[in-house]
Amino acid sequence: MVAAYASRQRGLTYIAVLFLVALHGAMLGAVGIFWHTAQQRDKERELLFVGDQFRRAIRAYSQSGPGVAGQLPKSLDDLIRDPRLPVIKRHLRKVFVDPMTGSTEWGLVKTPDGAGIAGVYSRSEDAPLKTANFQPDDKAFEGAAKYSEWKFLYRAINLPPATQPKAGGAGNSADSIPGGFTGTGTSVANPR
Repeated sequence: MVAAYASRQRGLTYIAVLFLVALHGAMLGAVGIFWHTAQQRDKERELLFVGDQFRRAIRAYSQSGPGVAGQLPKSLDDLIRDPRLPVIKRHLRKVFVDPMTGSTEWGLVKTPDGAGIAGVYSRSEDAPLKTANFQPDDKAFEGAAKYSEWKFLYRAINLPPATQPKAGGAGNSADSIPGGFTGTGTSVANPR
């Protein structure tokens, strides 16, 4: 009788241990999902910051330097060292890494004539977690289906509306942006 009781006790202990292992696995899975979501939100915040830095650098480039007022950079390297000036002038210290792809390759939004860069975008095709409540400069991102639709564009105040670059929000492809600006899919890798 004692042997039967001990055997039954071992069986219940075994079931309890299996239950605890399963519970532990489920908890680890939930923590993993939470951690992944938190990391993606951090990357989104970083993308919004970095994109705004590119936007500000393009604005600074356009508003400074000799030559035609409103001239846009021909490459991202022009933002690192302005070739229009005999002295070193930097609008950006470096080409930032795209937090969504981990690369320094960015999609470029070109002017209608293809001579200048009006903005940049991530080449990531992943769906964003953030879909609303953007800052005023980023309102066009609302409802975007993928990060590559978040176009960080410089909007020159003195350009006529027909040539004004517009952000490619939901419904716009990465290759066509209203206002004549095109996302050429061109990417630039930091040569340094």
